[in-house]
Amino acid sequence: MDQSGAPRLGNPPSPCYGARLMSSIEHNDPLNARILAVSEDRIQGFVREPFAEIARLSGVPQEMVIERIRTMLAAGTIRRVRQTLVATNLAQGALVAWKVPEDKLADAFDTMFREDPFSGHVVIRSTDGNTAGSEYRLWTTVKAPAGYSLEEHCALLSARVGAERFRVMPARGIFALGVGHVRRKTIEPGEKAGQPARMLATGVVELSDLEWQVLLALKREFAVDEITPAPWVRRAAEAGVSLETFCEVAESLNARKVIGRFSTFLEHVKPSAAGVRVTRFNGLFHWAIPAGLELRAGGEVGRHLILTHCYWREAGPDFRNVNIMAVAHGTEKELLLEHKAAIDRHLAACGIPVDYTNVFWGGRSEIKPSEISPLAYREWLARFQPAPGIALEPRAT
Repeated sequence: MDQSGAPRLGNPPSPCYGARLMSSIEHNDPLNARILAVSEDRIQGFVREPFAEIARLSGVPQEMVIERIRTMLAAGTIRRVRQTLVATNLAQGALVAWKVPEDKLADAFDTMFREDPFSGHVVIRSTDGNTAGSEYRLWTTVKAPAGYSLEEHCALLSARVGAERFRVMPARGIFALGVGHVRRKTIEPGEKAGQPARMLATGVVELSDLEWQVLLALKREFAVDEITPAPWVRRAAEAGVSLETFCEVAESLNARKVIGRFSTFLEHVKPSAAGVRVTRFNGLFHWAIPAGLELRAGGEVGRHLILTHCYWREAGPDFRNVNIMAVAHGTEKELLLEHKAAIDRHLAACGIPVDYTNVFWGGRSEIKPSEISPLAYREWLARFQPAPGIALEPRAT
């Protein structure tokens, strides 16, 4: 039997082999959990040997890290492995809420997910009552590559899906951004960092042709056979540069806050082959904070460890002027509400008034990386019939 627990060729499998193999693909297998607690969101920035770093931080040998990540990726437990980017610094980006007639909602969802590579998260949300903005059921993240208009892109999509209205909410600041579903399973309501979260400002960075060359190769998802030691060797060849040049450019982009984290993304929406779920609920928390207190409130909200995302976004009057938003995931709805209540109590204890708060619950959802390449956008526009008034050429920057 080899290190993975699989029988060697020529040996009949034991009666327990199937159960062991199924266990080894699940996120809650003890060894997998050790790896995932690091690989989901602990490898920050660009690292020349990311799998070796996961091994070092998890205490699991690199060959076992690689074998288990390969197995989970092939089984669909991990949905993708990739180097993430701070896309808000590479393209205009926003959270967009769409008011779509109920009889068009399913088709609108499919259009955003299947036909628009610039839409990332696509989620149908609902509230626990008839509250401000509850008629906005479809929520997406959208990117418009440099030189193109985010509002015009959304207008194009709106005309295609028959939306009645949409609200574009770019991030004015980021207070928390990272997944880490496995390590968050044991976090108690109210657990928080020792200091308020620092806000990461957003702003588009201009890149040279060489930087785009490296970046596009860097960000591509890893296939199973690419999960190897020295994973950037093949990507450097793909970019047409030496490995040293590739790494130097990537490190320069990292210093300019363009590179996010190296991450294994779990399939946290759908159950695994054995019916095991990573999460069952996700809540988009809303708070309306008086103007002038957004930076302080975002820091206090964003320090709570349960949150995977926390942003300053201006939602406008349809949402009662909500301006701080955060996302948390979990297997129990009531526990997520306890986390939300703990954050509310903390804001009150800090003397930060809340004019209004709400929760939008995630239902049907799909997630994919948003495309950010201007070339890809031009090619897409040529295929996607534009609505009248939508520019086909990039604007001067």
